[in-house]
Amino acid sequence: MKRPTAALRRMSWHRALALPLALAAIGSTAMAAEPNFPITQQQRATAQQVAQAGVPLSELAPNAPDSYTVKRGDTLWDISKLFLRSPWRWPELWGMNLEQIRNPHLIFPGQVLVLERTGDRARLRVAGAPSGTDKLSPRVRDAGPGMGAIASVPLKFIEGFLNDAVIYEDDSLERAPRIVATPEGRVLLGRGDTAYVRGELGGVREWRVFRQPKALVDPETNKVMGYEARYVGAAQFVREGSTNDKGEIVPATFTITAAKEEANMFDRLAPAPTPEYPQYVPRAPEKPISGRIVSIYGDALTAGQNQIVALNRGSQDGLERGHVLALWHAGELARDTTYGAPQQIRLPDERHGLLFVFRTFQHMSYALILNVQKPVSPGDRFSEP
Repeated sequence: MKRPTAALRRMSWHRALALPLALAAIGSTAMAAEPNFPITQQQRATAQQVAQAGVPLSELAPNAPDSYTVKRGDTLWDISKLFLRSPWRWPELWGMNLEQIRNPHLIFPGQVLVLERTGDRARLRVAGAPSGTDKLSPRVRDAGPGMGAIASVPLKFIEGFLNDAVIYEDDSLERAPRIVATPEGRVLLGRGDTAYVRGELGGVREWRVFRQPKALVDPETNKVMGYEARYVGAAQFVREGSTNDKGEIVPATFTITAAKEEANMFDRLAPAPTPEYPQYVPRAPEKPISGRIVSIYGDALTAGQNQIVALNRGSQDGLERGHVLALWHAGELARDTTYGAPQQIRLPDERHGLLFVFRTFQHMSYALILNVQKPVSPGDRFSEP
């Protein structure tokens, strides 16, 4: 299999995500080679078990259509939800075999998906493919401008967090270089403005700018699990600092090159890493897992659909990018007056939404709220779906 070309690696992140298989070469009809997606043992086992069987009819959504034409803007999650009660069971419905599962969301706008019901089972195929043949077979194709394979989830809600939402394991950012002064005593800095910085720079040229980190406390243990650094923007090194002939400290000079929000004094700097553009495969965790919401990203006290939350479980606990989790609302206190003297009781927890894990750290993760019925608060519980 050919390695991605340099041009492909330089593509902006959203095109790299939106076109995971084939691109029309500029000015020619040359095709790009299909990528090799990571496959978990659980996915492989699922593929072996259900490549021909499909899913029980009871797992179909109540109004699952007999066919559906994929549209530009659709996501894997949208389509799976259209056909299934539990969208994370899409590999079973689509009957992926071991070859196909390498490219599990290779679905393009314009394709017609047909739902076949045989006995008490159902599965999908692409219209025009003979029944009983391999379905949704991956292939290199010229998708045309803007007609790449569909994304897994609505990327617009997490694109700003893929590389810039960071949880530090310790308070190292407190000791990082920081903005100590601005020209003419300005309070706020935007793109193109100059900032003066003190700290150990180590010859790095490209930096990210963060607000003072916030300690994240585990609702279960009350221990600090990490430090969330809110992304402010990016900065580029211009000139080294020094000490002048009077013994006065002269800070280093930087230029603000990007600003999600305006930078100011006391903001910290961290070296900019190589961007990551992961491919996502929505799926349930391979093992049971449970935990709590630690915080809402930003300044909000509660969160709703399409907002970001931090979880108190990470890669060390078995969470992976793409895992789908169930949200639970804590049962409310109530009074039971049916047995003589009134008694206070706690109602059962209620499941009321789904999370999609898109970034993991060792002990914590970030997740997108896919859907929810009630406001989500720190301390709310999650589990495998």
